[in-house]
Amino acid sequence: MIVCLSANPSVDKLFEVERVTLGAIHRPRGFVQVPGGKGLNVARAAAALGAEVRAVALLRGHAGKWIEEALAAEGVACRAVWTHGESRSSLSVADGEGGGLTEFYEHGSEVPASSWPELAHAVGELLGGASWLTISGSIPPGAPADGYAGLVVEARAAGVAVALDASGQPLLLALDAGPDVVKVNASEASELLGRGVADREAAIEAARELRERAGRDGHAGVVTRGAEGVAAVAPDGSEWEGRLYVGGRYPVGSGDAFLAGLVTGLERGGPWPDALRLALAAAAANAELAGAGRLDPSRAASLVGEAEVGGL
Repeated sequence: MIVCLSANPSVDKLFEVERVTLGAIHRPRGFVQVPGGKGLNVARAAAALGAEVRAVALLRGHAGKWIEEALAAEGVACRAVWTHGESRSSLSVADGEGGGLTEFYEHGSEVPASSWPELAHAVGELLGGASWLTISGSIPPGAPADGYAGLVVEARAAGVAVALDASGQPLLLALDAGPDVVKVNASEASELLGRGVADREAAIEAARELRERAGRDGHAGVVTRGAEGVAAVAPDGSEWEGRLYVGGRYPVGSGDAFLAGLVTGLERGGPWPDALRLALAAAAANAELAGAGRLDPSRAASLVGEAEVGGL
């Protein structure tokens, strides 16, 4: 089982308009709304790929109730931890003419100090039946910056592998706890390492450093670069790069689908190149459907064979 933590979930909305015009009234020609935030995107994508998944989410108010009900309707089991306030919303606007996305993400309101121990306890109760824990996305205001680090320590003590996809101080602190896999995008890697990660060589070097900082032997570093592919250093130190030459109109959530594919592949016992192919295929399939973390599993399966993964 894969346990997917979503500490700061949201209601993710996508409007499709003919064109985005500053100051104008827009009447969407398409609209999709899904339970979102990186952790729930990972859970939905992994479930679509056939993995046994259990999400753990910090939910609030009427929006939180909708998230819980929508996940249930999609067949994604969720352990909800309830607290005060209202779950946040995120909005993406797809420009039909230019093909770009304009995005608006709420930070979310502050949570009580008691919420994080409750969330950590909920995760801990599921670790006995889990093989992987994914920790994705932001920590809500009011939660401890080292909250992810504590969960990494607890999971590894329970014999559960951890895949981490975060940014800022929570990422920095959690790295010292030794997650098994650290997956970030090029922008997050640049922020963490204090240097540009704009090309292939820089991405490979960043993946090496992520692995080193997580504990080196037995740990992995992965840097995704959007349409430019991925650079990865596996737990045994082998180095890989991959790319899939298939584009889509809806890239939001593709990084989360990538992590879902990677962990699903690793949980099945496949070698790293195969897991990377599934990850790339899941990311590409996500970009073809409106709504983050949504993918057609048959399409993802067909794209695995088109993914190019090679050793360095």
